[in-house]
Amino acid sequence: MPCEGCVERDNVSTGATREFLLLGFSELLCLRVLLFLVFLTALLVTLAGNMMIFLAVVMEPSRPPMLFFLCQLSAIELCYTLVIVPKALLSLAVVEGSTISFLGCAAQMHLFVTLGGAECFLLAAMSYDRYMAICQPLRYVVVMSEGLCLRLALMCCLGAFAVSLGLTVAVFRLPFCRSHRIDHFFCDVPAVLHLACTQSYAPELSLLAACVLLVLLPFLLILASYLCIAVALLHITSSVRRGKAFSTCISHLAVTLLHYGCATFIYIRPQSSYSPARDKVVSLVYTNITPLMYPLIYSLRNKEIRGILRKILRRKKMAQVN
Repeated sequence: MPCEGCVERDNVSTGATREFLLLGFSELLCLRVLLFLVFLTALLVTLAGNMMIFLAVVMEPSRPPMLFFLCQLSAIELCYTLVIVPKALLSLAVVEGSTISFLGCAAQMHLFVTLGGAECFLLAAMSYDRYMAICQPLRYVVVMSEGLCLRLALMCCLGAFAVSLGLTVAVFRLPFCRSHRIDHFFCDVPAVLHLACTQSYAPELSLLAACVLLVLLPFLLILASYLCIAVALLHITSSVRRGKAFSTCISHLAVTLLHYGCATFIYIRPQSSYSPARDKVVSLVYTNITPLMYPLIYSLRNKEIRGILRKILRRKKMAQVN
């Protein structure tokens, strides 16, 4: 017997017309205007900051590998923000919450996981770049060629796309028996899984497999790179050289801790510990605050980015004078 209230998908037409209701922050009506302004401000600043870094790197004729990866990271953050935040703003503008189609929810989840996974892989590629620069400086230019950087960037995107597609298909093949109301401001994996009425552990296993491939594997690669870097730094006698080498890793370490900290808290845990209110707060930080922090971290800590921005400002002043 089918369970009461299931989202039936045997009929071909229902898959395209079935809608979910994103409740968003409907329980915080008194803070709706404030949250809308915070979301909107974060969106505009994030877009401006990442666009500034992206254009600055693209306009630079000679790009070292770290700047190439940073350019890709900014592009991912731009797409990442546009996939999530506009729908969140709409859910705040509508008191009852905003609707999203069955296919639209699946597409949003797929894009969100793809971009988040690509960022995890990209952070691993950036840690390998730091490893080569510090531990193998004589081979750095030869190994970290433009071709290798392009291949790594392509592998990051394709690998994340494939894993995300498998996870999204596994989630949306489930029967949804509880309700069509998603207690979140976007179609996040735990929030959608919470609606499933299956008694098996298959949904959690698919999420666990995706987390191992997208989160745990890149994190282990990053950890291995930084262990090698730490050993190399111990053998550097000059404190000036050691400090200079360590300073090149600070920005990447800060971004890695922000990204993996939130991702681990949300996804690597049993479904029984799911808490909608807590997840929404963490996702709010994950999708709004951390993309906002990335341009600030890299523009302040990366001397190449600071140099490029200074050159752009100089050219603009000279153009105004002329």
